[in-house]
Amino acid sequence: MRKLKVGVIGAGSISELHMGSYKSNPNVEMYAVCDLNEQRAKNLAEKYGFSKVYTSIADMMADSELEAVSVCTWNNTHADLAIAALDSGKHVLVEKPLSTTVEEALRVQEAVRRTGKLVQVGFVRRYGSNTQLLKQFIDNGDLGDIYYAKASCLRRLGNPGGWFADKSRSGGGPLIDLGVHMIDVCWYLMGRPKVKSISGNTYNKLGNRSNVKHLNFYKAADYDASKNTVEDLANAVIRFENGASLMVDVSFTLHAKQNEISAKLYGDKGGCEIEPELAIISEKYDTILNVTPQVNSLGLNVKEAFQNQIDHFVDCCLTGKTPISPVEDGVEMMKMLCGIYESAEQGKEIYF
Repeated sequence: MRKLKVGVIGAGSISELHMGSYKSNPNVEMYAVCDLNEQRAKNLAEKYGFSKVYTSIADMMADSELEAVSVCTWNNTHADLAIAALDSGKHVLVEKPLSTTVEEALRVQEAVRRTGKLVQVGFVRRYGSNTQLLKQFIDNGDLGDIYYAKASCLRRLGNPGGWFADKSRSGGGPLIDLGVHMIDVCWYLMGRPKVKSISGNTYNKLGNRSNVKHLNFYKAADYDASKNTVEDLANAVIRFENGASLMVDVSFTLHAKQNEISAKLYGDKGGCEIEPELAIISEKYDTILNVTPQVNSLGLNVKEAFQNQIDHFVDCCLTGKTPISPVEDGVEMMKMLCGIYESAEQGKEIYF
C-alpha cells in the first residue's frame, strides 16, 4: 500500500496523540504541521519527522502534495478548517466536537457531499478495543434490545481554564469537552438511534475554584483563573425515537468526594459496563452472571484507541472505506449537545 501524506493543524497537547499515532503507521508519510506559533510547530516537526512547517492555513491548503489532515485546534475553528481542507481536496480527521453549532456541522456535511472527500470525527472511544469487543456482543444480540444507558464523567476539581473555559472558543464547558465522549460511546453502542427529545440542565455555581490548595489538576497552556464563561456541571435525559433513553452528567468542578467516570448500558437480555472497567452482565439457567472478559486492559487504553483511530482514518483515505465515525454522526452529536444547552437555557424539554 502506498503512503498517505498527512498533516496536522494545531500543535497543542492533543496533537501529539495524533502525531505519535501517524508516525507509528507504516502507510503514512509525515508531511506537514501548521500552527500560528512557528517555534512550537518547528519543535514538533523535528520531534515527529514532518518535512514541512506552515504558519498559514492558506499556504498549507494550497499544497497539492498534502492528502489528509488532522484538525487539532480550538472547537470554534473546527468547522471552517475542515471545510477549507475538504475544498482543497484533502481528507479530514477532525477532533471532537465537529463544530460548536448545528449549522456549522451541516456546512461540513455539505462540503463532504460537494467534494467527495471524507471526514472522520474524533470520537476516539469508539476505537477502543473494549468498545469494539462490546459492540460484537451487542451486534450479535447477547444484550438484546438496549433500552437504557447512563454515563457520568464527574471531576471534583478539573476546569482546565484557558480556551477550555472560554465559551467563545470552546462552545461550552464539561458537556462539550467531556460529555461528547460519554454520550457518544453510549449512543454508538445503542445503535445510534434518532433523538426524539432532550431535557437538560447546566449550572454555573463554583467557577474554576482556583482557591483550592494541595490538589493538582490539568491546566491549559493559557490558563487564567480570572476568566471562566462555561458551565461547571451539565446533566440531561435524552429520549430516542425507538423508546430508549440515555441519562448523562458531567462536571469540571463539583463538591464530590472523588472523581467519577462510568458508562453502563442495559438491555432486555443483559447489560454491560464500559467505564470504569469492562463488564458484561448476563442471565443463564435462572442465574445472574457477572462476566469479566479476559483482555489486556479492562479500562480504556487511550494510546491504543488513538492508534486504532488513526489507523482507521489512514485506511479509509487509501481505500475509500466509510469511517465508523462519519460526518453524519458528528452532526447528530451537535444536535444532542446543542439541544442540551438549549433545553437548559429555556428551562424546558426540547423536541426534535
